Amino acid sequence: MFRRRQIIRGIASASALTALSAAGLGRGLAAMAKTPPIIAAASSLRFALQDAANAFAGKTGSSVVRLSFGSSGNFARQIRQGAPFELFLSADEDYAQDLARDGFAPDEGILYALGQLVIVAPSGSPLHLDAQLSGLRAALGRGGIQRFAIANPDHAPYGRAAREALIHAGVWDAIKPKLVLGENVSQAAQFTVSGSCEGGMIARSLAVALGYAGRGRYETISAGFHRPLRQRMILLNGAGKIARAFYRYLQEPAAREIFASHGFAEPGDKPGKG
Repeated sequence: MFRRRQIIRGIASASALTALSAAGLGRGLAAMAKTPPIIAAASSLRFALQDAANAFAGKTGSSVVRLSFGSSGNFARQIRQGAPFELFLSADEDYAQDLARDGFAPDEGILYALGQLVIVAPSGSPLHLDAQLSGLRAALGRGGIQRFAIANPDHAPYGRAAREALIHAGVWDAIKPKLVLGENVSQAAQFTVSGSCEGGMIARSLAVALGYAGRGRYETISAGFHRPLRQRMILLNGAGKIARAFYRYLQEPAAREIFASHGFAEPGDKPGKG
């Protein structure tokens, strides 16, 4: 089993606060105000969002954010359990909308990107890549696939899309015993880059960033093979000024250009206020 990352929120006790002098309390509150907000983001954003955060910091000066990457389903559960995130960028809009409907956010936020699913193969793999997965079907038929990586479909949207694509291609039953499940799509990408698998399905954004041109190959899977990967972000209750400013920045043309350069499609949604 893969070990799930936990984010533990530190809570100051009332007695500790009482023991502080007035000056000390003032310094403590000032330090808390300067603590960068924690942003929960789908692992498909690992490279794109870091570039966007760097651009945001350059634009605003000292304003920085702390990025935490993982599977959208795990983050949604952590938010319900009280994790101290201020902004959530999900790879599946259902997680974000459910949180908003259950009162964890003031509104349903906005689509920030459309994800794309690709099939990948490391250098030396005999797997032929194509948008309709006929090469994968042929490789399975001749016994050429022993290990194939996808994100865990139980909580990772790209894993769910991979399962849908494999079912659509008619190879799910044949490939299921050979699957290596990543805790998130980034881990699935690591499995394929390492060469421990003959192939896998990951986010196009990761394939672009990992440079498969030099370490392997990738092909975008036909969009009709899975439901659209509508990626939505929401400001969470209690979000501060920096998180709100970052949320607005991610809707600007400059940020959307960064997403596009990393393999995301334009969502076509209208900007939200935040």
